Amino acid sequence: MGATGSGKTTFINVASGSDLRVGMGLESCTNEVQTSQSFMLDGKRVVLVDTPGFDDTTKSDTDVLKMIAAYLQTMHKQEKLMSGVIYMHRISDIRVGGTSRRDFTMFQELCGKEAYKNVLMVTNMWGSVNEADAVAREQELREKDIFFKPILDNGALLLRHMNDQESAHKIIQKLTGTDPVVLRIQSELAAVNDITQTGAYAQLNREIMEQSEKNRQELEKLRGELEEAAQAQDEETRMELQEESEKMEAELLRVQNEAATLASEYQAELRRIEEQLHARAG
Repeated sequence: MGATGSGKTTFINVASGSDLRVGMGLESCTNEVQTSQSFMLDGKRVVLVDTPGFDDTTKSDTDVLKMIAAYLQTMHKQEKLMSGVIYMHRISDIRVGGTSRRDFTMFQELCGKEAYKNVLMVTNMWGSVNEADAVAREQELREKDIFFKPILDNGALLLRHMNDQESAHKIIQKLTGTDPVVLRIQSELAAVNDITQTGAYAQLNREIMEQSEKNRQELEKLRGELEEAAQAQDEETRMELQEESEKMEAELLRVQNEAATLASEYQAELRRIEEQLHARAG
């Protein structure tokens, strides 16, 4: 897991010899959950699962939650337990912005504190930044409460990927000997089978409500400016503001509709993944 462009798919390809499509820059190519080809490591067969980030460029955050949750629930139903979870982070990032922090918060809600001992926080892209700067950033990630410290204090490890297979395999070996783990969202869905009753949904819904409130305030401001432009008979400005206002109203409606239909759409996504996995097995 990790933000869009953090190198998740590249890591999987390097480790497994797979050829999953890799995005360029900050554009996402992972628009659904996908798996690597299996490979042997320490006498065990390994399969890596690639997920889209919550800042995906082609899907909304509710779509991403729906896909990840449905896949994880299906795996749990089939008693296919995970050895652990790897979270990728670019050490080349000068600062951890709001988008990356939001992705990490959702990651924590998906896993739950009880699974942290099976979590690896992996930094990459060390070759694209001055080593002293990278080490300083790594220390900040390790020691600050707003970054990785809380999860590291509860058993997770902070490791480096040096963009080669040997490094990737050393990272994965930290998990091959561990007891399997059930993530928080898997336990929650096994208990109620309702995505709106999970911690991950509650966190996402809080963020959606906060953003909706900001959008509403901006829309009110736009309406005031639109009225002023009409009174001043400034037709060009009025048309620009009208277009911007309509876009914002449409965005507000889209977000509200997504939240309202998530539960039913999740069940449809669950059936789709179950059928897809059944077809592959058959």
